[in-house]
Amino acid sequence: MNKIAPILTAFLVALFAFSQTLFSVDEREFAMVRQLGEVVSIKDQPGLNFKIPFIQSVSKYSKQVLTLDTPEPERFNTAGNQPVQVDSFVKWQIADPREFLRAVGGDEKQAERRIGQTVTSLLREEFGRRTLQEVISGDREKFMIEVRKSAEVDAKKIGVTIIDVRLKRVDFDDSVSTRVFDRMRSERQRVAAELRSTGAAEGERIKADADKQAQVILADAYKKAQEMQGSGDAKAAAIYSAAYGQNAEFYSFYRSLEAYKSTFKSKSDVMVLDPSADFFKFLKNSGKGK
Repeated sequence: MNKIAPILTAFLVALFAFSQTLFSVDEREFAMVRQLGEVVSIKDQPGLNFKIPFIQSVSKYSKQVLTLDTPEPERFNTAGNQPVQVDSFVKWQIADPREFLRAVGGDEKQAERRIGQTVTSLLREEFGRRTLQEVISGDREKFMIEVRKSAEVDAKKIGVTIIDVRLKRVDFDDSVSTRVFDRMRSERQRVAAELRSTGAAEGERIKADADKQAQVILADAYKKAQEMQGSGDAKAAAIYSAAYGQNAEFYSFYRSLEAYKSTFKSKSDVMVLDPSADFFKFLKNSGKGK
């Protein structure tokens, strides 16, 4: 047992030392081999690699596209000194691990602070050149390309590349929102007043046209009624005339009876007539003749 223990210890030490010579590289990362602080090599292909144990160290950095998202919207002023709230994000990637290590010590957070300051400064400058209308409704694609190109120049100094810079939202500042909404409300009220005025005028026109048509219809109906009444009166007169022509004495007698009936309808009626008047003709002769 006394002989096995040193052998086992030596084997474990050798195994540990050998394990320190191996390191793996994932397809999503870079591996930087450093010796006494100096960069010896950069491994960017996935697989198993070797290093000198205890002398060389390995640092790994992501190959993936990273996202820098602003935690809070930034406040920028437009060309007309109108403030807006801008929410943006940046897509970036480590392009040169050696320069990345030299410039920011391989710290992603420090790199993001550098990129964020650069992009914010460029956005503030671009927004300051444009009016509020251009910022809100204009074509943003052109000036976002300019921002990305300018940010790329500074990003190369820290070993990264800027993939894209985008605006998520551009909102009015609270002070501007109140004025804009008041102006929109006034505009909507003006349009509503115009529509109501136009509708009222159209309603009056329709009403006047309807009244005119009603008068025309009533006049036409009255005309037809008068024509029908005149035609009826003419037919009645013709019938009376025909009846009178058939028996003039009977017709005269019948008309006299109608006159008597109308005259003596009420007992209070009083008439003063000459007894020899024609009105009493049939009363006088009521018992004579056939």
